[in-house]
Amino acid sequence: LFDGVYPFYPQQRKAAVFDISTVIVIVVFLTLACSFLLIIPGIRGRARLYWTLRVLLSLFVGLVIVVVQFTGDWETGWVQANTSYKSFSPVQVNADIGLHIGLAGVNVTLRGNPVKQINETINYNEHFPWNFGANYDRSYSEGLEKGLPSPILYVAEKFSTQSPCAVHRQYRIAGHYASAMLWVAFCTWIISNILFSMPVLVYGGYMLLVTGAFMIFSLLSFSTVRNSPMCPIQIGTRTLHVAYGGSFWLMLAVGLLCFVAGITIVAMHHLNLDLLKAFFGLREDKAEEYQEMPEVLVNPHFMNKG
Repeated sequence: LFDGVYPFYPQQRKAAVFDISTVIVIVVFLTLACSFLLIIPGIRGRARLYWTLRVLLSLFVGLVIVVVQFTGDWETGWVQANTSYKSFSPVQVNADIGLHIGLAGVNVTLRGNPVKQINETINYNEHFPWNFGANYDRSYSEGLEKGLPSPILYVAEKFSTQSPCAVHRQYRIAGHYASAMLWVAFCTWIISNILFSMPVLVYGGYMLLVTGAFMIFSLLSFSTVRNSPMCPIQIGTRTLHVAYGGSFWLMLAVGLLCFVAGITIVAMHHLNLDLLKAFFGLREDKAEEYQEMPEVLVNPHFMNKG
């Protein structure tokens, strides 16, 4: 022992608070939203409300499509149990063990109850990637070499390629195709905004429907992992169960929102085109284009000749 700690265990890592990629995406979209809010006072009348609703709703959809690519809560699970803390040690701690599954990997969280136990701070959040180009087994081996706490290594081992659970390949492929579907949805979202600005409203509505369809396809792709049974994750006397997390349900809600918005735009194009043009700020432009001249000058020479 070295000061009461096994020497092959390094200083405890602090739990991650924010994902850098998620923060960057949120800052970019917030910058766009703030830029629009600066020019919104220059829009007069009821069109100001319509512009605000359209732009903020569109930015929200784009933000969700990109952010969920980097979140780690497509599936989540928590359990509180008494468990061993380190290998080769009989000492047990009371802790919350969390499992957070994303498209690119899995996060395993260990938080003590209380955080300060056995003269240590028990607060870990370790990420193990499985996206294409990453090596999950190597990340797991590095965790073994660093001497991560036993509960984290136990949970992470369930998703390794050598595990008898055999869920690594399913999660990796499902996450890959779900991510690809979301990037296609992001492209169709951009096209729909271009069509709305041209303006070709009905085709913009069609592309909004395509955006919602690809978002739903991404959910169906990720949910295919449920076809393979998950090994039980036994922590002490408790079992860790996972369920769909916030990113999954948020994507489902936004996908249905795109469907509703697209169907509404297409229906209004066929049923009440004037109302649709008024919502997109086209009715006033048309009125100004066909506005009658306030004064008409007539040449008397041509009138007499006639």
